[in-house]
Amino acid sequence: MERTLGSASMFKQHTSDATGLLPLRALATLLLWQRRVSSRRELARLDERLLADAGISLNERAEEISKPFWR
Repeated sequence: MERTLGSASMFKQHTSDATGLLPLRALATLLLWQRRVSSRRELARLDERLLADAGISLNERAEEISKPFWR
């Protein structure tokens, strides 16, 4: 009988310390920052009607798009 590997076993650490996870955490952080920049650009493009449909006020939009990408 053949056994297949699940995705969890592919990323299993082979060492006892967490240093192997640092590159993955760095990549995850960079991707999160990229998503924030992209979504805030899209939010800035919405007009008042679309914001109202989404339940977002102009003030809330201004607060969100003024945040730095790391927050």
